[in-house]
Amino acid sequence: MKYIHIEQVEQGQYLGRTIFSGSGAVLLSEGVQLTVYMITTLKRIGVTMIYIKDPLFEDVEITDVASDETKRAVMQQMGQTFESIRSGKDFNTRHINGSIDHLLEELLKNKEVLVQLSDIRTQDNAMYVHALNVCMMSVMIGIQMDLPVNQLRELAVGALLHDIGKVEKITNDSAEDSRMHHTWRGFEVLKNKRELSLLIAHVAFQHHERIDGEGLPRRMPGEQIHLYAKIVAVANTYDNLLFDLSLGRRMLPHEACEHMTALAGTQLDREIVIHFLRTVSVYPTGASVKLSTRETGVVVGQHRGLPGRPVIRVVKSDSTDRELDIKEVDLAKQTTVFIESVML
Repeated sequence: MKYIHIEQVEQGQYLGRTIFSGSGAVLLSEGVQLTVYMITTLKRIGVTMIYIKDPLFEDVEITDVASDETKRAVMQQMGQTFESIRSGKDFNTRHINGSIDHLLEELLKNKEVLVQLSDIRTQDNAMYVHALNVCMMSVMIGIQMDLPVNQLRELAVGALLHDIGKVEKITNDSAEDSRMHHTWRGFEVLKNKRELSLLIAHVAFQHHERIDGEGLPRRMPGEQIHLYAKIVAVANTYDNLLFDLSLGRRMLPHEACEHMTALAGTQLDREIVIHFLRTVSVYPTGASVKLSTRETGVVVGQHRGLPGRPVIRVVKSDSTDRELDIKEVDLAKQTTVFIESVML
């Protein structure tokens, strides 16, 4: 598979990863042959990057920390929860805990797998995919920090519901007041759920606080911010840098990681950022890159301990265009070769 920009997709190519709606329903299944209408529709609903099948990379598989089935179940539960809140109804925390238990089980089983945010995002599913991504990354950070399972479960629920205060319409026009509203509102919604730990409510309340005391809503210094909220702040920042256009240009994973390193110690907790950088794929499998050797290739493998040094497959044609010269460059072994840029 290759991971390419929607503008590079051509009619007749085959979709490499299933695309889901906000409710978890299948919009387009893996393996479908793309038509002009499908490509146009994907652009219209906000899809910017997709996976396509490629004969030269048919053996390349994206190893996820959680299965599509489990992620779809979590998104469906999120949709039901948010719809209940919009309708002014109570929501079922038992169902949320059930979906989290399945997700947590898979994350613990795949704790050595680097996180790749490979689910295709649309305007319809953006809020749910964001919540799921923040949840998965937060748990993987927690695993790196050796948190016990009961704390990982609390962290997972808090991360999944961190933006629950955004579900109801915000009427104040001030950007700062809006942010304060969604953190306060999320806290108010969650603290009244006796089945949930109060710490979960504090994740919604504090995930926009900063280590230097310049965050919202209460400008709390770092020592007063709960560990769960600090972890979720790191995961939330990364996902927003990759996908939130309101922050400006969307960053590529390696750019976002560099940016977050610069934020460590001021906006974000430095130790948590270090743990985060050990869990995320800096150059996602399927991405096209340019090497310092002037060769171009596709990322086909990862190294857990060296996320910035993946395996690259380089494909060249000879002068007669009859045969292909295919080789793999393992950057963990070829230490003088570097990735110069990601090609989109």
